[in-house]
Amino acid sequence: MKQLKNRFEHLFILSHLLRWTLLVIPVALLAGSLVALFLWLLEWAIHFRFAHAWLLYLLPVAGIVIYFLYKLWGKGTEGGNNLIMDEIHQPGGGVPFRMAPLVLITTVITHLFGGSAGREGTAVQIGGSVANFFATKFRLSPGDVSMLLKAGVAAGFGAVFGTPVTGAIFALEVLALGRIKHDALLPCFIASVLANLVCSAWGIHHTAYHIDFVSTGMKFFGHIDLDLWLLAKVAVAGALFGLAGYAFAEVSHTIRNYSNRWIKIKGLIPVIGGLSIIGLTWALGTEDYLSLGVVGKTPQSVSILSCFHAGGATPFSWFWKLLFTAITLSMGFKGGEVTPLFFIGAALGNTLAVIGGAPVDLMAGLGFIAVFAGATNTPIACTIMGVELFGAGNVVYYAVACFTAYYFSGHTGIYHAQRVGVSKVAGLAKPNETLDAIRRQRIENRRH
Repeated sequence: MKQLKNRFEHLFILSHLLRWTLLVIPVALLAGSLVALFLWLLEWAIHFRFAHAWLLYLLPVAGIVIYFLYKLWGKGTEGGNNLIMDEIHQPGGGVPFRMAPLVLITTVITHLFGGSAGREGTAVQIGGSVANFFATKFRLSPGDVSMLLKAGVAAGFGAVFGTPVTGAIFALEVLALGRIKHDALLPCFIASVLANLVCSAWGIHHTAYHIDFVSTGMKFFGHIDLDLWLLAKVAVAGALFGLAGYAFAEVSHTIRNYSNRWIKIKGLIPVIGGLSIIGLTWALGTEDYLSLGVVGKTPQSVSILSCFHAGGATPFSWFWKLLFTAITLSMGFKGGEVTPLFFIGAALGNTLAVIGGAPVDLMAGLGFIAVFAGATNTPIACTIMGVELFGAGNVVYYAVACFTAYYFSGHTGIYHAQRVGVSKVAGLAKPNETLDAIRRQRIENRRH
């Protein structure tokens, strides 16, 4: 059989790709449609809360509802994105299909009442649960289940942000630091592109971001314009973006761990989290750090879009969004981390641009993708995201910011099931070790 495959190698490759195209089509169609429904409901929830500010005071009640929804119907789904990663690495327990409607509903509830959260986690869980549903129906082998789960992740990510190439690369890169396996490259790409097309066909429009800056520095390699002084500023900013990603992951993990340790009645965790968000909102006198943060309630609000303009953020906007989101997601509410990371990065980039005398829109865009790169350990996907969202003219700056952030975020991240493929620096982490295990060991070492 092996000799036959070698002799007709390209025919076997063709049949393999055709098979996987047919397998991912239903996953992409259903995932893209569910993501479209989710984005439509999310848009409604955010604008409804804008018009009814009093809903924020019901956030603790919403937390109790979410807690009991998961207690009643969420068995086996609590792991979220980390559960999907574990299943990709070692298929076994499966990803329940009820994860999709449950996380969709609870994420909309979180945003309706003002919790600071994102949308990527929900979309990825929708894609993963849909993929596992079809894998069960198709009776796939464990290896094929893993492949289809990757395609589901790509479908959810590509559709929710309108970045199909990024979605495909992210699904492969996020699994292990420093290592990308290309076995599912084309299935992930097909799933991401098709899911994005389906989502758009339902009338969903993604936010348009713009970087107007055009480099006019020295020419390199005949056609690349670079300002070397600006490049140095970008490298320094990249390190700070990486530290911001590290800070977000560590603060989130710390709040989650201490909440579970100190609050014995688990149903009270989201109540206290909701009260904390209300208290911070009252103390700061602004609603700018609630919910998604892509657009603001008023033209004067701090938002992701405002950060691309001078004066569009305060010096500590990035910190407040980090704290609001860490409390929300670590204390029982649902949603993703990525859009808040965009906010944190864009706001920090805005501040660094003012301090360092750099173009505001460029630095906001670099922070947008680089903090995400550091927190998720996906520098290549985030560089490509920069091209898909902002255009290719500043791709070298994207790469410098994302690659630097990747190193400076250390061996930590928002997904504790993420594994080490290759240590960022030799000797700092063992291959195949999870980020959760590394963090536990780090804490243990500090105690001694």
